[in-house]
Amino acid sequence: MPTVPPASTAARETAVDVTALLERGRTLSTPVLRAAVNRLAPPMDTVAAYHFGWIDAAGNPAEGDGGKAVRPALAVLSAEVTGAAPETGIPGAVAVELVHNFSLLHDDLMDGDEQRRHRDTVWKVHGPAQAILVGDALMALANELLLELGTVEAGRATRRLTAATRALIDGQAQDISYENRDRVSVEECLEMEGNKTGALLACASSIGAVLGGADDRTADALEQYGYHLGLAFQAVDDLLGIWGDPDFTGKQTWSDLRQRKKSLPVVAALAAGGPASEKLGEILAADALSSDFANFSEEEFAARAALIEQAGGREWTAEEARRQHRVALEALDTVSMPDRVRDQFVALADFVVVRKR
Repeated sequence: MPTVPPASTAARETAVDVTALLERGRTLSTPVLRAAVNRLAPPMDTVAAYHFGWIDAAGNPAEGDGGKAVRPALAVLSAEVTGAAPETGIPGAVAVELVHNFSLLHDDLMDGDEQRRHRDTVWKVHGPAQAILVGDALMALANELLLELGTVEAGRATRRLTAATRALIDGQAQDISYENRDRVSVEECLEMEGNKTGALLACASSIGAVLGGADDRTADALEQYGYHLGLAFQAVDDLLGIWGDPDFTGKQTWSDLRQRKKSLPVVAALAAGGPASEKLGEILAADALSSDFANFSEEEFAARAALIEQAGGREWTAEEARRQHRVALEALDTVSMPDRVRDQFVALADFVVVRKR
């Protein structure tokens, strides 16, 4: 069941091939990404290659799931806002991917996640130390790739990337701190998710345009599109984190509940009031003190998910995804760009919020 209604009118009328758009971003950026990873000293180059799905745990060539490639697609597309060739955005696309994967390596370790994209995570295969080191190396490499361009535009792009990286780290710190709190407000949760997810998608949506010479007003508007798209994206991920099909998500059932995450459905349910909300609050408070939490049954997690839904957390989060999607599209109205490029931005936004559960 889709999280929001079918794709918006503009995308439907132009029949944008989102799969082709995503594949273009992946195809253009992957050779440069591989070359960048090859710069890393052994064994970090091998560990990174495993993380990206290019080799298996034994070092044999593999074709793992490299993710949806939304960020590279946005970075390449944003270059075309300025009339530049898509290739202009490739250094930005790769830099954003490197930062994104730095965060995944560290997040998996901090969250104790053993699976990502249907494979064991790096810390589980290669150990926590390698996960930390490779993540650090990818973040440094991202800035190096941009600064090597040696242009004024590259300097502007790097400043935006470093600001997004800092916000992303702030978001992860907030996320961890919220796990140890009884209550988190909806506003706090949205701020955290804006930092953790919105900031980097905002950068991806503007960095190609910056490299193509866009002024700050244009770049800022594209960032607003990406920021609100990121919030819509995260709202959908929060739904998947509780009700998603493991065959689709690559994670355990009820994965966010197992980690006591204060995600949007949980926070909204606790803030709703009423019998289901109050009962959920009591149960989650008891869970925080339980020494047997790790051994809870599937039925116990399912019961918590049912309470979240009864309290309205699921529907509120779905509506928030729709709202953020609308705000993202409104930001595009302030930017002059070819109709074809605008239609593709709309189609990518639609794709983000209608993913399968």
